[in-house]
Amino acid sequence: MSKGPRDKRMTIDEVVGDLKDGMTIGIGGWGPRRKPMALVRAILRSDLKDLTIVSWGGADVGLLARAGKIRKLVFAFVSLDSVPLEPNFQKARQEGTIPELVELDEGMFQTGLRAAAQRLPFLPMRAGLGSDVLVNQPGIRTVTSPYAGPDDQHEELVAVPALNLDVALVHLNRADRHGNATYLGPDPYFDDLFAMAADRCYVSVEQVVDTAGLTVDTPVQRLLLSRMMVTGVVETPHGAHFTTCTPDYERDERFQRAYAAAASGTDEEWAAFHDRFLAGDEAAYQAAVAAFGEEQA
Repeated sequence: MSKGPRDKRMTIDEVVGDLKDGMTIGIGGWGPRRKPMALVRAILRSDLKDLTIVSWGGADVGLLARAGKIRKLVFAFVSLDSVPLEPNFQKARQEGTIPELVELDEGMFQTGLRAAAQRLPFLPMRAGLGSDVLVNQPGIRTVTSPYAGPDDQHEELVAVPALNLDVALVHLNRADRHGNATYLGPDPYFDDLFAMAADRCYVSVEQVVDTAGLTVDTPVQRLLLSRMMVTGVVETPHGAHFTTCTPDYERDERFQRAYAAAASGTDEEWAAFHDRFLAGDEAAYQAAVAAFGEEQA
């Protein structure tokens, strides 16, 4: 007799407890948009080290870089949008504290995830040809098409290597306990590709709801992740703060300015920010953010 889909609900600490030193971790979202920040903050509090982080980066990369958690970073950009260059990432670049960096064109990054999702070693594309990406990343090779074009020439293409992930961490608006998850904002970003490129995917959400509730007043096509793609589900209200999670909330610009000022300031200023907002657990973080909001009101 079938037991039906299993309950995949987990806590933040249980997810981080499944992670190991040296893992390759893909972090979904896009810059300062719908990042799984509660899970990132939990990694920050952990003893994890020597991580390879794969991300269209924002504060997720900045925080992990500042904490010395990153051995290798694969990225297309690291930005907070209204702060063009993420300041903790900028500091890490200037001081050379990330041992290995792989900077890709945004399209190449997407193609690398697609290759991993399809379990291919690489996929060909034109982006990158004639650019400094190939100069600065000599390990990325080119291939010659076996098929002649209309001019009887065999085109040279970039062979974008697969971005294989041990684990993907993504944040969505709603999920059921089985791992089906939906986004409610205007853009799915590439969270499904992160999930399919990974051996395991953990999704944090604003709310865990009944399966039938996933499509109430919501188009079915917004169901981005199926339970087959998800290892664990964590309910983390405001778990993307201070990034956007439209329509539940937008980016907290006042908090982001405070973060950027501390990151760009002295070590003492960063330590004070860290001690106030990042030293405790997720509940302590949310309480400190609420107090900060009241002060700024």
